[in-house]
Amino acid sequence: MQCPFCGNNESRVIDSREAPDGVRRRRECIRCELRFTTYERVHSLPLMIAKRDGRREAFSPDKLERSLQTACAKRPLEVGAISKMVVDIENELHKLSKAEVETRVLGEMCVERLKVLDRVAYIRFASVYRDFQDVDSFTKEVKALTDPEPGGTGSKSQLRLIDDDVPRLAQRGRRRSVRHS
Repeated sequence: MQCPFCGNNESRVIDSREAPDGVRRRRECIRCELRFTTYERVHSLPLMIAKRDGRREAFSPDKLERSLQTACAKRPLEVGAISKMVVDIENELHKLSKAEVETRVLGEMCVERLKVLDRVAYIRFASVYRDFQDVDSFTKEVKALTDPEPGGTGSKSQLRLIDDDVPRLAQRGRRRSVRHS
């Protein structure tokens, strides 16, 4: 197992636990002594993805992770959030117990999770996945995100670029000392 920190191929297992989809192992790199987690799972039937144009392609978690990373580029996400999402989606696909899944199903799984994880990443992914035909359909999707939902938080749960509540920094200049008499 290759260390994600230094690339060394030697590690030792610190802890192993059963996980719903296989075995979770906590490892420590022999070289840098940093710890990381791996998941081992039994591979069942090869999962095929039915494309819109009729082609069939083997499901690739790496390809899915790359597309999610593109959508989430430069977003303030937790380390490992995308990898966890890929594992969750792959597990859900296998739970469907189908040898073939349409790209529509896979795409909707991604869209649902991104909408909760990060709304900007959701819009980025949806703009490619849903293939908006015009600006109006894209604008409606963005507006649906920014309108407060009944009982929801609306756009307030998204990080803002500029916080109006934070006072602006004072102009820089010489500091004057205050003399007390």
